[in-house]
Amino acid sequence: MGVRRSALRSVIRYTVSTGTVAVIVAVYFLWAHANETTVALTLLIAILLVAANWGLRHAIYLSILSSAAFNFFFLPPVLTLTVRDGRNWVALFAFLVTGIVASQLAERARREAKISRRRQREAERLYEFSQQMLVKGNVIDLLNTLPQMIAATFNLAGAAVYLREKDRVYRSSPDYMDVTAAELRDAAYSRDHHRDETRDVTLVPILLGTRPIGAVGITGAGTSPEALDAVCGLAAIAIERAGAVETLTRVEASRESERLRNALLDSVAHELRTPLTSITAAITSLRSDPLLDPAQSGEMMQVIEEEAGRLNRLVGQAMEMADLDAHDIKLDLRPHAMREAVDLALEAVQPRVCARPIDIRLPESLPMVEMDLERIAKVLQHLLENAAKYSAEATPIFISAEVARGQLVTSVADRGVGVDDLERMMIFDKFYRGQGQRYRVQGTGMGLAIAKAIVEAHGGSIDVTSQPSQGSVFSFYLPLHLSGL
Repeated sequence: MGVRRSALRSVIRYTVSTGTVAVIVAVYFLWAHANETTVALTLLIAILLVAANWGLRHAIYLSILSSAAFNFFFLPPVLTLTVRDGRNWVALFAFLVTGIVASQLAERARREAKISRRRQREAERLYEFSQQMLVKGNVIDLLNTLPQMIAATFNLAGAAVYLREKDRVYRSSPDYMDVTAAELRDAAYSRDHHRDETRDVTLVPILLGTRPIGAVGITGAGTSPEALDAVCGLAAIAIERAGAVETLTRVEASRESERLRNALLDSVAHELRTPLTSITAAITSLRSDPLLDPAQSGEMMQVIEEEAGRLNRLVGQAMEMADLDAHDIKLDLRPHAMREAVDLALEAVQPRVCARPIDIRLPESLPMVEMDLERIAKVLQHLLENAAKYSAEATPIFISAEVARGQLVTSVADRGVGVDDLERMMIFDKFYRGQGQRYRVQGTGMGLAIAKAIVEAHGGSIDVTSQPSQGSVFSFYLPLHLSGL
């Protein structure tokens, strides 16, 4: 079908060329009666136009046909193919040579322009291909999508990629089997292109420098060898980059794990040692002096009870943080007023926090929101305890709430030391504690991290605004649309 269409197109072009000469001859011979130079230049322009648009074959045909028509109709004796004057032979020969040479030059310009356009398209496709590869962060995702990107970018019937390190073939679609795994393995150990014209298949090695790391197989024509080499080079760089990113990520994860481990040990050393020391001292006093009066014994027992409770809270926080990290929590979402969560939180923090002034500003018009009441109360509890730790005893703590942009915003504000810009970026990280307060204030650095995890489990967010020496405002946002309000 394609051959027949090409033959028909060629016949049409020859017919149009013949008709063009006939029209020019009719105009100048029958009506315009122009001189020979004008006729020759007009025919030469027609030859150049045909060469520039249709190629050398049609231009040479038109040159020969124009020479014959020029001789027959315009060189004396007119209406004969003979030439009487020798100078006219020279003119006729010069016209024919000029037409053919001009046709060749026009064809060369047309061919180079076509090559330039193809290279421009290939450059644009290579740029698009490189941009697509840059967004892939790991080797597996890159290799799974690389064949589809190659096939889609260069309009190919299919593509397959083989990587020696993994000894696996990745295909643009599950049913693309034009290239076998054995062929790709052989191509991966070669340095040359292999083209099978009968199957329209091309095999290209993927080289990283001089080291072969795989191969690409494609079905389809129209992609230059230079473009295929560039594709393989970009693929090699992208694979190596993705591998390096994965390695760097593992190293960073190892460093972060080590940092958290050290932070946890630091918290254990400074937070757990105090209650253990107090409990040990109280027990030692009770054992060494059995004649203590009831008041002294009761005081020792109270110390043991309080410090044991403190240890229990620390262990509970650690277990809660582990469950939140593993997303192993189930929320009991029901419509509640924020006032209910505030009351629960205030009850839980007594008497550690409620000895200071607490200003509660909750409008009666606040809508209810779907939340796990106990866990949101736990968020408020951590925020209240944090405000109490990092502000003077005589200063008040403010609790407020409002509706903004479809969310219920609840805030806990203090008049404490504040948080600088650097610490604000890390304050919700596990085990992080303020640099200037780390050894002055008790704590493990888990409270704000637990609050953040609970709020995010509700589909919300939490942040802090602060000014050094002026205080901090911790706000968490719960979406109202969950409850249909």
